[in-house]
Amino acid sequence: MRTVFYALSICLVVALAFWAYDEGYRTRATERAVARLERTIGARHQELSMLKAEWAYLNRPDRLHELAEMNFESLGLVPLAPDHFALADQVSFAPPPPPEPPRNRIAGKVLERQIGDVIIMNHVFGAEAESRVIAPPTLADDGEQLP
Repeated sequence: MRTVFYALSICLVVALAFWAYDEGYRTRATERAVARLERTIGARHQELSMLKAEWAYLNRPDRLHELAEMNFESLGLVPLAPDHFALADQVSFAPPPPPEPPRNRIAGKVLERQIGDVIIMNHVFGAEAESRVIAPPTLADDGEQLP
């Protein structure tokens, strides 16, 4: 019985040693991946700061003023002046969209209703007519739209 216990203990110790060895390699691989990501993040931060500096350089007021003067005929830009600014209540905004027109009704019934891709419409010519189904055009076998 002791021999079996010693044999199982030795097998357990060997298995734990292999597990610890494998975990060590996985840990080192994860550390290398983290270091690689940190280098990539650092490079992106450096690139971002360079792009911000370039943006600030290109948006210098004196440079923009010269560009506006050079391209005055094509762009029609004028330099900013204090009288170009206004309060928000002095700005004319686009008018609101017109209200939706009321739906056509005859004797309290709605004439148009949409069911999926099929539209049911009533056409009234002098008297109330029955609804008729108008199906949308379908595609032919070759993919061409039918009339």
